[in-house]
Amino acid sequence: MDNFDKHILSLLQKDASLSLAEISEKVGLSQTPCWRRIQQLEKSGVIRKKVALLDSEKLDVGLTVFVNLKTNQHNPDWLNSVKEFTQNAVEVTEFYRMSGDTDYLMKVLVHDMKAYDEFYQRLISQAGFSDVSSSFAMEQIKYSTEIPLGS
Repeated sequence: MDNFDKHILSLLQKDASLSLAEISEKVGLSQTPCWRRIQQLEKSGVIRKKVALLDSEKLDVGLTVFVNLKTNQHNPDWLNSVKEFTQNAVEVTEFYRMSGDTDYLMKVLVHDMKAYDEFYQRLISQAGFSDVSSSFAMEQIKYSTEIPLGS
């Protein structure tokens, strides 16, 4: 990956709706080589997909909850069950296996506390958690979907 690719990726991370002509002009390449680079970045999986970023507040799912999960079950069947739950739970926007004191971390977006309690009841019905603790975001100070590309 060279500086042209990084510049293209930087532009697309900021605004994926840019036209090929706009990207080409900003990067300093003609449209055909720029298009080929974008196609190669997509084919190689560097560009996974292009999406619209929505405002959760305006869509009335402005309560962000970080859920720390601990378990004493570390087997494939249990993990597959939890993965399936998270894939089907639209409230879960991110899910990570962690090192340290927390085994798994979930980011959940819901309308309000009642909606979170309903989600929580579904989550704990999965069983196998030795501890579930929730932290509620009071203010979003920084949010970015941009991957650092370095220089």
